[in-house]
Amino acid sequence: MTLPRIERVQVHVLRASLAEPFAFSQGWATQRSAVLVEITSTDGATGWGECLCHGLQPPAIAATIIREAFGPRLLGRAISDLEVLWEELYNFTRPYGQGGAVINALSGVDIALWDLWGRTLGQPVSRLLGGRFRENVEPYVTGFYRRKDGNYPADGIAEARQHIAHGFRALKLKVGFGAAEDIAYIRAVRAALGGEIRLMADANCAYAVPAAREVLQQTADCRLHFFEEPLAPEDLEGYRLLRSLGLVSLAAGENLLGKHAACRWISGGAIDIFQPDICSSGGFTELKKLAALCQSWHTPLVPHVWGSGICLAASLQFLAALPPPVLCLRPAEPLLEYDCSDHPFRGALIHDAIARTPDGRVPIPDKPGLGIEVNREVITRFSVS
Repeated sequence: MTLPRIERVQVHVLRASLAEPFAFSQGWATQRSAVLVEITSTDGATGWGECLCHGLQPPAIAATIIREAFGPRLLGRAISDLEVLWEELYNFTRPYGQGGAVINALSGVDIALWDLWGRTLGQPVSRLLGGRFRENVEPYVTGFYRRKDGNYPADGIAEARQHIAHGFRALKLKVGFGAAEDIAYIRAVRAALGGEIRLMADANCAYAVPAAREVLQQTADCRLHFFEEPLAPEDLEGYRLLRSLGLVSLAAGENLLGKHAACRWISGGAIDIFQPDICSSGGFTELKKLAALCQSWHTPLVPHVWGSGICLAASLQFLAALPPPVLCLRPAEPLLEYDCSDHPFRGALIHDAIARTPDGRVPIPDKPGLGIEVNREVITRFSVS
């Protein structure tokens, strides 16, 4: 059997200004960006991937790595060589890569190859990964960004009530604006919502240990489901110290890109929940290995998701194939991070193909590849390439 080969690798950089900028602990986001990877095979099939653009990340970095380093080495290769290509590209860029933007770029390439392979075989990626543990997932809201002239905690409480009215039962607050302010904010929101809503907090690496410890101690009775990224991703020992306090489950991982960066965090007991982003932590090929590491150390994996509709579709395919932390009669199921912040082309890029059902859950597409089709009109409209 002659397998199709890679004929073309294209990179699309998309950018759109926000009508109203919003802030998190590291600065103000004034635009939403995406780096999309389009890989075409010799039989005419196309696969799509995405490299995550964090709130302040210039998209041109990952795009340049793909164009200059990865693209030329992919041409002519068999589309089935997913593992081989990942390892070769990682090794090729090791002297100037090993993490950061290089793994971010490799993620988009890998997702596009898996999408292409799935479309060629007529199977969703989740079935190629080994099968589906679930057909839908419960989402939790990512939102609660700060606005200029905002009134907090009142605006946060109003946003929370709006999400609850739309059927959400799990919400993640943005914090990291100072220990005293964060404590008052978390406590006010919990008091306003009562105890039935699952509540999380995300500081986006805003604290050193003393401030983080104070926030965790003063909000322990608020029963947060988890506290995300209280410290910088370099502070492994700080995370271990905070976790030893036993105050709340600690989550991190979106800035630990790939198995080499994450292995000591998982095996060393630094976090309770690991949060890799499929569009930044190595794509499907690497997240399979990260999931195995988590399973080996009984660490739940809840992916970080903050990209376009392609990122959401890829995350859902991965979640479908992700084993529960413990397989039992009533296993603890992974949650889906569901970005509700402003994004001018997130849903339109995939023809709004992914949406919640009336019971509030998100179905996982069962069509070939990522299970979605890309709207090229949206690419044309928002392209800056």
